[in-house]
Amino acid sequence: MSNKPGFWARNEFLIRRLHSLTGLVPVGAYMIVHLLVNASVAASPETFQRNVFSIHSLGALLPLVEWTFIFLPIMFHAFLGLAFTMGASPNYSEYRYNSNFRYTMQRATGLLAFVFIAWHVFHMHGWIHNEAWLHLIQGWGGMFKPYNAATSAAHAMQASVLYPILYTIGVLACVFHLSNGLFTMGITWGIWISPKAQTGAKCVTSIFGLALALVGITSIVGLWTLKDFKEIREKENTAYELLVEIGDIPPSEHKRDLPAEELDEAPAFNGPAPAEESED
Repeated sequence: MSNKPGFWARNEFLIRRLHSLTGLVPVGAYMIVHLLVNASVAASPETFQRNVFSIHSLGALLPLVEWTFIFLPIMFHAFLGLAFTMGASPNYSEYRYNSNFRYTMQRATGLLAFVFIAWHVFHMHGWIHNEAWLHLIQGWGGMFKPYNAATSAAHAMQASVLYPILYTIGVLACVFHLSNGLFTMGITWGIWISPKAQTGAKCVTSIFGLALALVGITSIVGLWTLKDFKEIREKENTAYELLVEIGDIPPSEHKRDLPAEELDEAPAFNGPAPAEESED
């Protein structure tokens, strides 16, 4: 019987460094950009829509960019984090020191962020872009349409009073996980080792976390309080037609929501649409 260590044992140092690094770049960097773009809806729906149009101007390259720099790194970081959490030994209940509290919260918020991100992607994007699937989950998921960004996202956020609460909890968990992870990453990588350096880093990363939390809350409040849907939708559709005409974005009806004249008749959230009764 061979006593040769397995792949994980042989490469644990490298795997942990890669896990730490992907938490900052690209996952952390993407989260910062994502929250900033979403918060721009508080400036104006037009600003938010312009930012979304800029992203979707990548056209056919967008799925490649998303999978390379967003989805695969997030899955890599998330599943490795779950593996590390399963083997973690938090001792906060026995030793109530600040570092132990941060250790425990890092893993707790990681689990919460994992669940939140999975639900957020389902709620806004539906996970997969299959017509039969999207019809099945109608009223529950796949509610965001990038070419009608502000109005579709606001409809999704305002569909239930629970949504802004759930988003606030999820965003704060993600922000804490990133800011505290940035602090612990600096220790892991030997950037701040001395107690004085760690105290300064703790202060800087805490301020960064508070600022990013404010950005996240701004995006939620901006979508929750958005009104005048019909007027905004007309502007979104006008901008879409213009940008398609000049070639800045590729045309796509799948990325568009209800036309403006149908907004007043759009149903409130009641779960998936009931099946129509057949007449005898």
